[in-house]
Amino acid sequence: MTYDNTNSGMLLRNENRENERQPEFKGSLDVEGVQYWISAWVNTGKEGSKIEGKKYFSIKLTAKDAPKESKPAGGKSRVGFERDLDDEIPF
Repeated sequence: MTYDNTNSGMLLRNENRENERQPEFKGSLDVEGVQYWISAWVNTGKEGSKIEGKKYFSIKLTAKDAPKESKPAGGKSRVGFERDLDDEIPF
């Protein structure tokens, strides 16, 4: 019998973290057969919020087959920008 990893994943502490922008935990995840990289940061709820003072994970998923993001001088990602443009004019 083979092990089925569908709809499961794992996180490990990022031992190579060099700055606070890098994830504290990294791993991989399978959702319905699609493979993702998972990154997680530990945060604390801000004052006045419903979760004030409580610790939580902030999580980001990136498809493993997604192109690498390139960041221009301004620091904002341009990946996917071309997909938002529609050359057809609706009139």
